Amino acid sequence: MRLPRLPRLAAAVLVLTVAACGGGGAPDASRVRQAAARLDTLVPQWMARTGVPGVAVSVVHGGQTVYARGFGVRRVDSDAPVDADTVFPLASVSKSLAATAMAAHMGSGTVGWDTPIQRLLPNFALAYPQAQDNARLSLGDLFAHRSGLPDHAGDQLEDLGYSRNAILERLRHAALHPYGSYAYTNFGLTAAAQALAQARGTDWPTLSERTLYQPLGMAHASSRYADLAAQANRAWGHAQIGLSYDSYGASPARYAVQQPPRQPDAQSPAGGASASAADMARWMALVLAQGRWQGRQLVHPAALQAALTARPGGAYGYGFNVGPDPHGHPSVSHSGAFLLGAHTAFILWPQADLGIIVLTNAQPRGLAEAIALAFGEQALGDVADGVPSADWLAAMQARMHDMYRPLGRLAGQPAPAHPAPPQPLARYAGRYANAYYGDAQVVLNADGTALDLVIGPAQVRHRLRPRDGDLFAFDLQGENAPPGSVSAVQFSLDGPGRMQVEFYAEDLAHGLFERVPDDQ
Repeated sequence: MRLPRLPRLAAAVLVLTVAACGGGGAPDASRVRQAAARLDTLVPQWMARTGVPGVAVSVVHGGQTVYARGFGVRRVDSDAPVDADTVFPLASVSKSLAATAMAAHMGSGTVGWDTPIQRLLPNFALAYPQAQDNARLSLGDLFAHRSGLPDHAGDQLEDLGYSRNAILERLRHAALHPYGSYAYTNFGLTAAAQALAQARGTDWPTLSERTLYQPLGMAHASSRYADLAAQANRAWGHAQIGLSYDSYGASPARYAVQQPPRQPDAQSPAGGASASAADMARWMALVLAQGRWQGRQLVHPAALQAALTARPGGAYGYGFNVGPDPHGHPSVSHSGAFLLGAHTAFILWPQADLGIIVLTNAQPRGLAEAIALAFGEQALGDVADGVPSADWLAAMQARMHDMYRPLGRLAGQPAPAHPAPPQPLARYAGRYANAYYGDAQVVLNADGTALDLVIGPAQVRHRLRPRDGDLFAFDLQGENAPPGSVSAVQFSLDGPGRMQVEFYAEDLAHGLFERVPDDQ
């Protein structure tokens, strides 16, 4: 059985079904400033409802930063305040920054969104049934999540400690959807960004710094985790204490600093950038000005416009969500989330030359999108007298609840009343191989009373619990599994033997590991 993948915020700012009235028109400066001023009251109120420790917000209109402020604290065990220069991990908002940096290198005729990745990264290949599909797979296909890679392919390899290069190499073993179909993947996009960086003779953090952060004066922005970790004024990620699917939405939740922090360098272009709200205001102004900054064209306008244009039949461009906001105004947006403690979102309204970004330092609770939507309808004149058209916080929280649904067919299930005993545990021990995940070891503990599954370069260790005969289980929790998740492990000892691991089920063999004879 394939394990259902965790639905991710990172794929989109969640748009509710609201009549597209399209009212309001272009905002005047006074209305935008009034809407921004209301954030001084709204943000603390909604922080109190959720318990989120820290938030930073910036608003851009007409090429100017009209609002930039922090609220709350950088970490719950300290009174150090969040301000407009506090640096937050951006999670998947990184994709929109990456798309902007990519577009800055286009337009000269040497590279474009339609450039085949193999021209820049010759060894990158996927398991297409038709060889010509690898030859035509483009940078744009990968930034639009239309390579055919399955949802979040490679994320579990990252959890297991594989390097970026190793993950990109192993993607050739992933089961594919049809070429051109949409499925959200961090490492597909990362492959395209790395291809361009290598073609320019550098790495992605250096390329993004030279192309985007330095020219814009984004003084605190980086695509390296070490730079975030070195910031004195940084926000720490927080995880909810006692979080479960049933307790999600408790008001307010209690949070603790997440340890160890999320370290996303392997997927740096897709999820590893960090910046302050003040930094991101500069980037929003650049995008709204079609790539111009202080009289200079930093980003090729046609390449940027292509990124801001939805691909046929979808609502995603190249690193940007594209579509109307709940009131029908054309917008581009993105959200980012780490279950290990970050939640970010921005919305740009290009026709209004208006944008907002919201950065928070806790697991996603709908707060970032709710603040952005509430501001937008005020600034664009969709509501009168500052009265929201909906409780956006409640609505966004409801839409995100399923992010916390435990994974696995055994999650929440009682143990069998009369389970069959397992075979002698030593019979299950040994080395098992899978082309996508690499070797896994099933080992007896020191006193021979329990089995551990050990897998990946990081030697991730799962304690296996006997469940029913040759069926075992282990508990999961982390970036790719919400609390309460359980993976089944089914052994078959006939012949050479095999092991099917439910959680590791995105490869061609659906989580099937073949036992390796002792003499090999």
